[in-house]
Amino acid sequence: MSEEESIIENILKFSIADRFRSVKCAMAGVFTMLRYEHNAWIHALATLCVSALGYYVRLDRSEWCWIIVAILTVWAAEALNTAFEFLADVAVPDFHPTVEKAKDVAAGAVLIASIGSAIIGMLILGPHVRLVFEALLR
Repeated sequence: MSEEESIIENILKFSIADRFRSVKCAMAGVFTMLRYEHNAWIHALATLCVSALGYYVRLDRSEWCWIIVAILTVWAAEALNTAFEFLADVAVPDFHPTVEKAKDVAAGAVLIASIGSAIIGMLILGPHVRLVFEALLR
């Protein structure tokens, strides 16, 4: 079979049912992360608090875009970190200093994403929160 025929065959194999199964597996992964990764609970709480505050101060569309990108960046980093930790634990069940370093680097990626997202949150929400406090103090 030629490469072109192989590509066409793969295109024809597309199935809506397979896409639904893929989404189901992805959702199972999200729930696994929430079940086993305690830091994901902190991200969930932060997501709820930031979303509620954004709703309360009536962020505009462009502000919401930045907040959503910040939130999703942290969630994606946490998901990749969790997957990496699971794989590392299977590949090297006993302690290994190089695996520990790799896990630390992956966790560092989440920290970097979280700090960046916090900065975005302060830049976007800070002025709104200041206005709310100023109105309350009058």
